[in-house]
Amino acid sequence: MDSRRPPLAPPCRTLPEYVWHWAETTPDRRAFTFVDHPDPHSRGVHRTLTWRRLDTRVRAVAAHLAAEAEPGARVALLCPQGTEYVTGFLATLAAGLVAVPLYPPSLPGHADRLSGVLADATPTVVVTTSHVRAEVRDFCDRAAVRVVAVDDVPDSAAGDWRPVTVDEDAIAYLQYTSGSTRAPAGVEITHGNVVANAWQALTAYGADTRPVTCVGWLPLYHDMGLVLSVAAPVARGVPSVLMDPAAFLHQPARWLRLLAAHPQAISAAPNFAYDYCASAVTPEQKAELRLGGVAALINGSEPVRPATVDRFHAAFAAQGLPADVHCPSYGLAEATVFVSAARPGEPVRRFALDRDALASGKALPARPDDPTAVLLAGCGTPAGQRLRVTDPETGTVLSEGEIGEIRVQGPNIGRGYWNRATESRRVFGTGPADPAERTGSADPAAGGGRWLRTGDLGTVLDGRLVVTGRLKDLIVVDGRNHYPQDIEATVQDTHPAVRRDRLAAFSVPGPTGERVVVVAEHTRSTRVSEIDVPALVRAVRGAVSTRHGLRLADVVLVPPGAVPRTSSGKVSRALTRARYLTGAFTEAGGAPEDAR
Repeated sequence: MDSRRPPLAPPCRTLPEYVWHWAETTPDRRAFTFVDHPDPHSRGVHRTLTWRRLDTRVRAVAAHLAAEAEPGARVALLCPQGTEYVTGFLATLAAGLVAVPLYPPSLPGHADRLSGVLADATPTVVVTTSHVRAEVRDFCDRAAVRVVAVDDVPDSAAGDWRPVTVDEDAIAYLQYTSGSTRAPAGVEITHGNVVANAWQALTAYGADTRPVTCVGWLPLYHDMGLVLSVAAPVARGVPSVLMDPAAFLHQPARWLRLLAAHPQAISAAPNFAYDYCASAVTPEQKAELRLGGVAALINGSEPVRPATVDRFHAAFAAQGLPADVHCPSYGLAEATVFVSAARPGEPVRRFALDRDALASGKALPARPDDPTAVLLAGCGTPAGQRLRVTDPETGTVLSEGEIGEIRVQGPNIGRGYWNRATESRRVFGTGPADPAERTGSADPAAGGGRWLRTGDLGTVLDGRLVVTGRLKDLIVVDGRNHYPQDIEATVQDTHPAVRRDRLAAFSVPGPTGERVVVVAEHTRSTRVSEIDVPALVRAVRGAVSTRHGLRLADVVLVPPGAVPRTSSGKVSRALTRARYLTGAFTEAGGAPEDAR
C-alpha cells in the first residue's frame, strides 16, 4: 500500500541494487505504471508493477539473459514503450551485461539508424516483446543474435537468482547520441554515472527529499526519458507513470491528465510539446484539468524559448498551473543527460541580448522591448557538477558574458565513445587551460579531473548558464557568427504557414563564400495551393535581412514531415543540409535568390 512520504533511499552502487532494496523494504508500493491508449478515444488503461513484482520480473529476465550471454556482452532493447522495456533494461544491468536502449524497427524513418547502431554495438542478444517479436526477428535475420521476448520469460526463472556484483565503473549501457550533427555514437555510461546523474537530477528538481511522481511520455531510448522515467524513480523509490510518445502526439491532453492525476508530478518535454499543448488542447479538455499540484516541468530543448513558456502558462493558468514550475534545463548524452537546470519555485530567468554583440562572441544586455534583441532563457546552475565556458580553440576559461564552448566535469560524465578511441580522447579527456584547475585539488568525485567538451556554445550571466547554440551548427558569413535557431525563430514568426520548430537553417558553400539556406515545412492545416508562396518567400527574406543582416540564398518550402529529425525528435540540420545538397527535397515553393 502506498503512503505519501517515500522512505529514505540508501546509498547503492547500481540501479538493480536499488530495485532489490525497495522490494525488500516497500514491496507493495507502486513502482512503474504504463498507461496504454488502445484506441483514439481511450482515456487510458493502467498496468502497474509494484516493487516486489518488478524485482521478480527483473530477476527472472536477468537469469535468462545471463544464460544467453557472457558478462559484458551487449543486449539491444528493441521493445515498445512500456513496463517490459523497464524490466528488460534493469534485467540487463542486473545480469552484468551492457544494455543498448533502442526501439522497434517499425519506428517510422529510423530503420537506417537502427541498422547502423546494431552494426556498431554488435549485440549478442536482442530483447523485445512477443507483440513485435516477428518484426524484430525479420529485421535482425542476418545478424547472429538471439531474440528474447521479456513477457515470455516465466516468473519461475527467477528462482533464488540475485543480481551479479559489478564494479560501479563498469559499463551499464551504451547511450547512442541522436545524430543531430553527426553519425550516432554510443556513449559508455557506467553504473556509477547513471546513479550519480539520477541523484543530480533529483536534487536539482527538488525530488530528493519530498514525495513526487515522475510522469513521462519521452521515449525510453532517449537519454532524458531513461534517466527521468527509470533511473531517478528507481534511485528514489518513487512511482513512475509512463505513456507512449504516439499517445501524446495523437492527443496531448492525455499527458496533462496524468500530470493532474498525480500530485507533485515531475515531467519533461521538448519545447515544441509545450507549444503543441497550448494550441491543441481544447477548452472542453482544459475544463477537467487541475494542475495546481504540478511540481516541475523540465524543458531541455535547444533552444528553450521564453515565449513558449509564456504561451503554455497563459493557456493553463486557469487550471491552477503554478507560474514557477517551468525549469529550463541543459544536458547531453555524454553527461548521461542532466547538467544544469533552473530550480522549481523560481521564475524563469530571461536575458535580452544584443544581436550584434552575440555575433562577435559577447553577451551584452539589450532592452527587452527591442525588436532586434535575442531573448534567451537561463538554464540555471549545475547540481553535483562543475561547469566552465572556454575558448573552443585554446581551452582558456572565459569571463562571464563571453561566449565559448561549455565544458563539464562530474561523476556523471561517460567513459567515452564505444569503439572510438581517438574521438573519445578529444571529447572526454580535456581540461580548461586554467592554472587553478591544474593544482590537483579537484574533487575526485567530480570526475577525476576530466572535462567534457560538449560542443555547445554558451555563457554565464548572473551565475546562470545561457546556452546559445551548437558549435558545429554555427553559421559564419563574412566573419560574423549567426545561430541557426535564431534565424529559424525569425522565419517561423514571419508567416503563419511555416510550421513551428520544423525548419532548418544552415550554410552551404558558394562561389564567393558561405551561403545561407532555410528549408521549412508548411503547416499540416494548410495546403500548398492555399499559400501565396512567392509572398511567403519575400516576407522571410525581408525579415531575415532586416533582423540578422543576412541574405538568404535559398528558401525551400516542403511538405509536413519532410525535414528530417533525430531519434529524439530534434530537427537534424546536418541531415537536412546533406539532403538539400543532393537535391532530395521536392519543393513546394521557393527558389534560389540568384535565380530570380
